[in-house]
Amino acid sequence: MTLEHLNQLTAPEAEAEFRKCCGSLAWANAMAASRPFENEEELFDKADEISSSLTNDDWLEAFRAHPKIGEKKAATAQTQQEQSWSSQEQSAMHSASTDTVSRLARGNQDYEAKFGFIFIVCASGKSPDEMLAILNDRLSNNGQTEFKAAAQEQQKITRLRLEKLLSR
Repeated sequence: MTLEHLNQLTAPEAEAEFRKCCGSLAWANAMAASRPFENEEELFDKADEISSSLTNDDWLEAFRAHPKIGEKKAATAQTQQEQSWSSQEQSAMHSASTDTVSRLARGNQDYEAKFGFIFIVCASGKSPDEMLAILNDRLSNNGQTEFKAAAQEQQKITRLRLEKLLSR
């Protein structure tokens, strides 16, 4: 999809495309309402600006749109495109040892029990062992620090997905 095509979509169509990049309805609505974008940099800047205004509930909605690391299904329904992107982003998990998969699953449970939401990490380019180390490190955070870390990871994922959306 080109930026020109994205700018020409109806508001509901644009919202649906933006929801593939970030699961927050508030974010997708604001992005759709911000069109037209003159260039990709303006799109990315607006994405960051809108992200900075999201509420905790908006962030939690975005987090639920992702499967846990090592899993295929998110808590909320995903489009085929979102499932494909998640699979690509977590593709390194295919080479994970049984032990690493097991430790990630336990870590995911511990993380969710402690923080109340799933572990979010921009998995692209990271090995399963790297993700496990990040998970274990972030488990030592307090709730506020971790929420900010998760939101920052969500922003990285959103940026990557916006790039993928425009390269489709």
